[in-house]
Amino acid sequence: MTAPSDARSRGTRLPRVRRRRQLLTAAQEVFVARGYHAAAMDEIAERAGVSKPVLYQHFPGKLELYLALLEEHSEALVEKQREALESTDDNRQRVVASFRAYFDFVAGDGEAFRLVFESDLRNLPAVREKSEQTFQRCAELIGEVIRQDTSISDEEAHLLSIGLVGMAETSARYWVNSRGSVPKDAAELLVARLAWRGISGWDLHRGGEGRPDPQDS
Repeated sequence: MTAPSDARSRGTRLPRVRRRRQLLTAAQEVFVARGYHAAAMDEIAERAGVSKPVLYQHFPGKLELYLALLEEHSEALVEKQREALESTDDNRQRVVASFRAYFDFVAGDGEAFRLVFESDLRNLPAVREKSEQTFQRCAELIGEVIRQDTSISDEEAHLLSIGLVGMAETSARYWVNSRGSVPKDAAELLVARLAWRGISGWDLHRGGEGRPDPQDS
């Protein structure tokens, strides 16, 4: 059933950018609710309040719609990670900010994280490549900080960054899917504290080894 909205009224003429946004929003709702394979262009058009020809004017097919959403939300996650790492020079706070970026992403409106982390299209090269690229880009951002602030090799820094990104993604996804009793702030601090206990064992130049964790007091 089409949601009542002036913006979605059938026949309303919108600027191309606004129409594209409207279509992507409707497509995201359908993909998240049904998965890619069960989603239909008819339903997406109906959800957006447009005719199928209008939908096809902007996106030639369902896959193009999905890839546009995947690109948009993948870039959003990478940017969240970049902003987290640039938000402070204190490495312990950087770890907290990095984990918070993942928890913020999975807690965002519309469950966009499912398109990035839980796609039922991972067998398609374009989707698999984008998902793996997003993971690697986040890891590279973290790895660069580790390389700058420790004396370990580039290969070791990269391996550590892969582990940290995997930990952030897995814990954030578990938290949002389990809908447990641990509040978001407490959950992200809990796993960030665990990560910091490991990473602070190296000779970090800022917020380095031996720095007391206020959570320990």
